[in-house]
Amino acid sequence: MKKLLFALALFVSADAVAQSTMKEDVDIIQATYGKSKKELVSMYMNLTGTQGDGFWTMYDQYENERKALGQKRIQLINDYANNFTSLTDAKADELVKATSKNNMDYEKLLLKYYNKSKSLIGALNAAKFIQLENYLQTTIRDEIQNAIPFIGEIDRTIPHKH
Repeated sequence: MKKLLFALALFVSADAVAQSTMKEDVDIIQATYGKSKKELVSMYMNLTGTQGDGFWTMYDQYENERKALGQKRIQLINDYANNFTSLTDAKADELVKATSKNNMDYEKLLLKYYNKSKSLIGALNAAKFIQLENYLQTTIRDEIQNAIPFIGEIDRTIPHKH
């Protein structure tokens, strides 16, 4: 299904590729797991009482910061989609550096909220939270990567003849 959507998007335009990959990351999670991100976190963390109250307040703060980084990632993908057919060295360099910064900012955010959550729910539960976040972000990145073309490649769905 993803390949069909990707192939159709390539035929329409680079702009269509950008729009087809621009679902909110929470939409990708919903489509993949049939549950909202918060429902998955709640089921996995299984926190109750004051531990749960403190965690959910912190989680909402985390989500606000994470979503801002997600929006930056979407802007970068849009920029790539609008330029991938005529990518220059300068533009490729700009995109790689901006993407690397976005990835590093996300890692810093995880560490920041690991430390915050550790003081609220203990190191083991904080590690569970970070492990789940890493897993979900890997799922999102995989969906996005599978929806965008490689540089210089037109269609990954057509077998190459040697």
